[in-house]
Amino acid sequence: MKSTKKEMTALDTPIAVGEGQSYKKRSSESIPDWNSEVKSFGESLDDWDREMLQISNPGYLKTVSMTELYETVYISKLPLIDGLLNTGTYLFVGAPKLGKSFLMEQLAYHISTETPLWGYQVRKGTVLYLALEDDYRRLQKRLYRMVGADGSDNLFFSVDANKLGDGLDEQLARFMREHPDTNLIIIDTLQKVREVGGDSYSYANDYQIIARLKSFADANGICLLLVHHTRKQNADDKFDMISGTNGLLGAADGAFLLTKEKRTSNTAVLEVSGRDQQDMKLHLVRNAKPACRSHF
Repeated sequence: MKSTKKEMTALDTPIAVGEGQSYKKRSSESIPDWNSEVKSFGESLDDWDREMLQISNPGYLKTVSMTELYETVYISKLPLIDGLLNTGTYLFVGAPKLGKSFLMEQLAYHISTETPLWGYQVRKGTVLYLALEDDYRRLQKRLYRMVGADGSDNLFFSVDANKLGDGLDEQLARFMREHPDTNLIIIDTLQKVREVGGDSYSYANDYQIIARLKSFADANGICLLLVHHTRKQNADDKFDMISGTNGLLGAADGAFLLTKEKRTSNTAVLEVSGRDQQDMKLHLVRNAKPACRSHF
């Protein structure tokens, strides 16, 4: 699809966004004082021991003062797609058989090849796409329709993965070790990796599932995109149509919602809402022409 129109709301710019750590300047003398160095090292060990004892105390609450917060230097992570997709954990939701997987393949290809998407600048990285409701033949067919014979060495697929708590964590961690330049992992669908016994749709359970995946994404500084379905009931707020409880969206960094007025229509609306980006609405049109990199 191509983007024909977009609407967006203003976003307040925070003082600092991203991860980082504070640092202290350390002066050095031209002639080091060995005794002072040893004493300083011993004092550092004592401070470390005291901090460990504090942390091990069940009543300990780590706090940061406003002054310390302002003095901390945070390193911002660049978005994968300027103005559209950031690092973090996002839901990509829509009704079944609406074209979500087709759009996921397009997104994965564009990022793995640094090809602009709908006029947005893209940053190149390795992409892992867990297409757990597809097979390799179908993936090949869709890709060939979109981009022709041009391949990408930075785009990897799997149609079979373990569940959360049963090996998925280790599989993703190993892939990250083997491909440290990875910036996007797509899981299609979230339901396919829910841990055994995790089908009870309580707020706490839904929140915990996303929080667990978010911890992995944040620790590795990547974007984790989770494909999910909407429920049949309409809602005043369309994001309330996400299947499950509000715990899913509550724990995620944001969500993409794909809708169509008619299933057979060649137009769709993609709404975006997130913590660190503008809310927007993109109007997409399916392009019948094959092998066109800038259209879906």
